[in-house]
Amino acid sequence: MDQTTATVAEPPASPDAGAGACELTSHVRLARVVMLINPLSGSVGPNAAEEALEILSRYACETTVVSLEPGGFEAQIQAAFDEKPDALFVLAGDGTAGTIASRAGPDGPLVAPLPGGTMNMLPKALYGSSDWKTALKVSLEEGLAHDIAGGEVADGDVRRAFFCAAVFGAPALWAPAREAIRLRRLRLAWLYARRALKRAFTGRLRYALDNQPERRAEALVLIGPMISKAIDEDAGLEAAAMNPKDAGEAFRLAAHALFDDWRLDPAVSTRPARRVRLRARSRIPAVIDGEPLLLHHEASVRFLPKAFRALAPVPAAAEDSV
Repeated sequence: MDQTTATVAEPPASPDAGAGACELTSHVRLARVVMLINPLSGSVGPNAAEEALEILSRYACETTVVSLEPGGFEAQIQAAFDEKPDALFVLAGDGTAGTIASRAGPDGPLVAPLPGGTMNMLPKALYGSSDWKTALKVSLEEGLAHDIAGGEVADGDVRRAFFCAAVFGAPALWAPAREAIRLRRLRLAWLYARRALKRAFTGRLRYALDNQPERRAEALVLIGPMISKAIDEDAGLEAAAMNPKDAGEAFRLAAHALFDDWRLDPAVSTRPARRVRLRARSRIPAVIDGEPLLLHHEASVRFLPKAFRALAPVPAAAEDSV
């Protein structure tokens, strides 16, 4: 395997062999695990591989830790899958974690996306506000398999899965403002909000949910059942259409989105959907599980009832429920 840090620790004879040995979860098999680390990601740090090895060495499982190299991600990720581990731990940004979870799919290894990015939407939904070291230990000691539903966005060139939320339209740019508020960086939040509002009202998004007639909205938000407060797990994605009529309503809606339950705003309507068609006169700005993306002027979304299997404690945290 092409890797900068690759250490295999042979499991001890028994879980309590040696001083300080820790017991693995009894819910799933974890005889072999691989941990992929992007040391350049938002909150990882240059010593993460060594720290991960130190933690994993306490457990009776065969372990490989891989530091991902720029330009070599694809080959290294494929090599990790080729090892056929019981679980893949991912310490990286939202985009890398989502890509690996999507590749694993419903029949691949368990995936544990640890918080290593900026927004960390999927890790927060599974592990709460834990740092990556705590999330790693909890997953090893208490984890079991969770079937995670989600959605898949496609525009002809791009195909991207999401498991928390996808925002389409100019207000997709509000997502960085919300995260800045969470981090108490108020000036940055204001700058992000101003940028989003400048792009508002430049062209409505057209969308169709399932077999319903096409409608128009300023933005459409699709929320996965893992974090939605308003939809049953098997019903599909929660589709929330946002229709502010002017700058005043946009400010009000932005305030709801930042500070409380945005469903309370009269400019928002929601319903479940399993298939969605999108189109606009120009390219469609989007935020997919925290990652910005610019789609073609036509795109589609489909619901994935079982997108991948996550390794997380009981119950999963779902801290970022919306």
